[in-house]
Amino acid sequence: MSDLFAFSTVDSWEQDAFRLTTAGILTVVVLIVALLAFAVILQPKEIRSRAFTTKQLVFSALAIALATVTSMLKLFEMPLGGSITLFSMLFLVLIGYWYGPKAGLMTGFAYGLLQFLLDPIFYSIPQMIVDYPLAFGALGISGLFFQKKHGLLIGYIAGISARFVFAWLSGVLFFADYAEGSGMSAPIYSMVYNGSYIFTEGIFTLVLISIPPVAKALAQVKKLAAEN
Repeated sequence: MSDLFAFSTVDSWEQDAFRLTTAGILTVVVLIVALLAFAVILQPKEIRSRAFTTKQLVFSALAIALATVTSMLKLFEMPLGGSITLFSMLFLVLIGYWYGPKAGLMTGFAYGLLQFLLDPIFYSIPQMIVDYPLAFGALGISGLFFQKKHGLLIGYIAGISARFVFAWLSGVLFFADYAEGSGMSAPIYSMVYNGSYIFTEGIFTLVLISIPPVAKALAQVKKLAAEN
């Protein structure tokens, strides 16, 4: 791996890893900006106007900021990574719920890279891609249901399930060694480990957004966010 973008180091468990250099961090920042731009460009021409573009950027930026802040408010943290947060996945799902799957996926990818920048250590490029842009980008699948009845509930379940698939895949492909001594195979261990925090937060969030006043408020926010 080029020393221009990353250098060898060790993680908090004294394992061999890589950390981004300044040039690597700047490259990821450029990718984040490009993904947010694509989220707007990919909107249908009939709804894309200067006012709508500005509104989408503002609402998406606010949602990403809230997701980032709430991701740091951890109700429970797993010993090897992953945590139950204060509804952070909901804010990413909302972008797909407001603007559809293309915007949801692009901003999810961008958020995943932003999460990576908060602690830019990785073990291999494939591992980084699966754990960050793909896993968090998958939350944007919620946008497939943005015009459906109960679209937020269905989209949220679909989004966190898609994130779980990538988290499970990462556990099987890159962290199978952690299953040793657990009495479980790597696929089962990864399923139990990653499902425990993703779906626990998911249940809490589904209860929250099913409360009538909350559901009504979120519907009003969508109307405001998606109004052209």
